[in-house]
Amino acid sequence: MIDDNIVDIDGKSADTEDAYYLNASFIYDDDPRQAVYIAAQTPASHQIAAFWQAVWQHDVCLVVNLSTPDECKQEKNYWPDTGSEVHGPFEIHLVSEHIWSDDYLVRSFYLKNLQNSQTRTITQFHYLSWHKASTPPSAKSILEFRRKVNKSYRGRSSAVLVHSWDGSGRTGVYCAVDVLCARLLRGIRQIDVVATVEHLRDQRDGMVATGDQFKLVYGCVAHEINHLLKSIAAQ
Repeated sequence: MIDDNIVDIDGKSADTEDAYYLNASFIYDDDPRQAVYIAAQTPASHQIAAFWQAVWQHDVCLVVNLSTPDECKQEKNYWPDTGSEVHGPFEIHLVSEHIWSDDYLVRSFYLKNLQNSQTRTITQFHYLSWHKASTPPSAKSILEFRRKVNKSYRGRSSAVLVHSWDGSGRTGVYCAVDVLCARLLRGIRQIDVVATVEHLRDQRDGMVATGDQFKLVYGCVAHEINHLLKSIAAQ
């Protein structure tokens, strides 16, 4: 099933004439016809055009970046720090960058397809403080970030592109937490964390890769349940 989930990307690299490639997988929840996420590895410098091709081709309007700034510095960012950049057939223009907290910021881009002059607005939510080797972030911080992302996503149906340095561990945690919390909000009483993680792993290797990441998923679910119970009690 994992091979069936590989994200297809049209086009070829202008430098090598090799087909575009991005380490990315479609991730489905309940509906096998509609991917909920595109789980991806943060693109290397030579994959930036492929990244934007995937965004354009699969109608992505929202990107969740879980790589830290230090990790991002190891490769060229796929977005410009100021102004515009061209990668392959796409011009990317940074419209705005807002720091919402110590943990995350939000960027807005205009993405222009130079082949047909069409433009789209892309929003990137960048979580800054999830270091691979350090203590995981708090459940509260992750859930606040998730709520901000989902508020921006309301009314849309395309897949959210979620990426991290390895494309699986932190990406898997975010996807698992989002799926499980969405089920809680829909009133589903049977919440099975293990089965949900296994379902993600069936679609992409390494999703939720460590014991600490697994504990973080459980912690987020427990925190969300308490939040919902307090909201109900306050009504």
